[in-house]
Amino acid sequence: MTGSPLRILGSIGLAALAGFSPAASATGRGVAPETPRIELAQAPAGGQATVAGAALPGGASALNETYKDWRVVCAQQGSAKRCVLSQIQAQQNGQRVLAIELNAPAGHAVAGVLVLPFGLSLDSGVAFQIDEKLTAQPMRFRTCLPNGCLVAVSFDAPTVTALRTGTALKIKATADGGAAAPFSISLQGFATALDRVMALSR
Repeated sequence: MTGSPLRILGSIGLAALAGFSPAASATGRGVAPETPRIELAQAPAGGQATVAGAALPGGASALNETYKDWRVVCAQQGSAKRCVLSQIQAQQNGQRVLAIELNAPAGHAVAGVLVLPFGLSLDSGVAFQIDEKLTAQPMRFRTCLPNGCLVAVSFDAPTVTALRTGTALKIKATADGGAAAPFSISLQGFATALDRVMALSR
């Protein structure tokens, strides 16, 4: 599955962000239905999809499932479809704190985009830690858009394995004034959501 982070955010990503409701989406609090919540809907006219393959279950043109703190979203138009897994965190007032969207694995690696709020030191980039273990080198911000500032993320096979078994992906950023600005993404449901995206993307 291919596409730049900006294109990813502009297709399914923006649709997922626009449809976010704190009451209906995981926000890192660990509350989850016992079975996946599945939503089927018509894809909007002119919607983009990038992978050819089998149709979505039941012939649906769009699919939205929740696995604990992760969401799987697919959209299909004709024989092309696009599936991602994502997590969005928001404050009580509904204002988004962060969002992460990942593609189906390419080989054994997983890539996507992380959206963080304004007010961070862009030169410092962000570092990632799975539970208490630091991973990879810091990643740089790609750009800032009205929805927030984007980091193109890429996790290699060992990191994906650690994500599957970890409890939290911790993000270390720096505020513009120099203070630490930590974030944390729950990994509850990550492995199941990733497997589901892989299956749907075939």
